[in-house]
Amino acid sequence: MPRFRMTVEYDGGPYVGWQRQENGQSVQGALEDAVLSLTGETVTIRGAGRTDSGVHALGQVIHVDLARDWSEHQLINALNAHLAMAGERVAVIDARQVPDTFDARFSALRRHYLYRIVNRKARLALDAGRAWWVPKPLDHMAMHEAAQTLVGKHDFTTFRASQCQAASPVRTLDRLDVTRDCDVIEIRATAQSFLHNQIRSFAGTLKLAGEGKMTAEDVRAALEARDRRACGQVAPPDGLYFMQVDYPE
Repeated sequence: MPRFRMTVEYDGGPYVGWQRQENGQSVQGALEDAVLSLTGETVTIRGAGRTDSGVHALGQVIHVDLARDWSEHQLINALNAHLAMAGERVAVIDARQVPDTFDARFSALRRHYLYRIVNRKARLALDAGRAWWVPKPLDHMAMHEAAQTLVGKHDFTTFRASQCQAASPVRTLDRLDVTRDCDVIEIRATAQSFLHNQIRSFAGTLKLAGEGKMTAEDVRAALEARDRRACGQVAPPDGLYFMQVDYPE
């Protein structure tokens, strides 16, 4: 059976998250339903990461094994047609046949995420559901300085959800940069893998740094405390985007 790697984007708002669940439609379920409608095959689609309800993606990577050897162009167009007919907020933007040794999750070298904050007094209209609205002024340079204390290999117990199922809280954070363009503050994070709610926990804590309520040393102390209570609020899912996955090419 040929294996296909695909890149998909989605609006996470209508979904219970990436992973198939019984309490509502998931992104995984939407894609599996589209494959079933197109081919008659019941498949299990594997993703590079499990995003929560409300989290968006521009570059989620999946793989699936299909009985037929589709051309890449045909497969993209046919799946998108079925997704559109079902009213799903998911699109396939790239597809290619790969060796059966490829695994969307386990072959990944790095994952890249973006968290968007719109920092202005006026409420959001176009960006509602697409960013975290913070009306109080934030110092993005203070946020970036605090973020650098988190880069590297650490025990990130402070910044993971209490229900996180990862065997270890130790991760290596390759990048955590904070930049600003007018009213939009962007937090970009890169690592091989992340813990549950890790980036949203970073964003909530860095917001406190931007408000002057925490210093860089306070953020370092929160990390070293290895205590969830030392973390700032978990930022809402609206501003989080799964941007890209790197693989050996």
